[in-house]
Amino acid sequence: MTAVHLTVWDDTGGAGPPVLFVHNIFTWGTDEAYGFAAQRPLADRCRLLVMDRRGYGASPDTDRSDFDVDAADIIGVLEAQAGGAHLVGHGNGGLAALLAAAQRPELVRSLALIQPAAFDVAKTHPAVRAMFERVRASSGAEAPELTPEQFLRAATEGIGLPAPAPTPHRLRAVATSMAERPVWEATVPVPPLASATWPKLVIRGDWENAPELYREYAGEPLRACAHALADAIGARLLTVPGYYPHIEEPLAVNAALRELWG
Repeated sequence: MTAVHLTVWDDTGGAGPPVLFVHNIFTWGTDEAYGFAAQRPLADRCRLLVMDRRGYGASPDTDRSDFDVDAADIIGVLEAQAGGAHLVGHGNGGLAALLAAAQRPELVRSLALIQPAAFDVAKTHPAVRAMFERVRASSGAEAPELTPEQFLRAATEGIGLPAPAPTPHRLRAVATSMAERPVWEATVPVPPLASATWPKLVIRGDWENAPELYREYAGEPLRACAHALADAIGARLLTVPGYYPHIEEPLAVNAALRELWG
């Protein structure tokens, strides 16, 4: 038994190779708005294990979501698969996937990262430095007490994005995200990832159609991070239109994943 909930999508009768998906903030594994719902067609050839991180979806509550705990949960799922599994991570889930893959590379068949929040590898880039400076400046100020619904609206409508419906499932995910351990505290162990011989893919959006504030605050750091990480670990870098690659461009992303797993 694993400590987290897994949704299994499998049209192969159990014959397909396992693939573990790890989601970002504000979402859960099967979420149609921000999760991996658009990757469901890939179950025609693979057994998809769609994980809910602690505090998200159908997984247990947690006082504080933590990338190290997520990495341990990922390893637990990988250990339960004969021969390990292909691994796909998005955002903060991509960071946890990196940490898990570095700790137990023998359990990984391939690694795909969609705009991973692995800012440590790009900390000298101007866009990432500017992000860190904004974080430091805001940490000294007294933050207003926001409800999860208010936080969701500020994090979406506040930067020009449509806000998803504030369902109980969504608000629980937002509340967990509000208390999540900051990803910039993580150190990415590059050497074991660079020396691993399995296929690696990093996917990013071009962010050309993103609202200006969202592109500046999130897009530019994430694009820099994706480029630096792909270069550091020897991964293929794929750029697709938009700012939510697997949601906005599922055909391109799914085709790239099929090729990676081929």
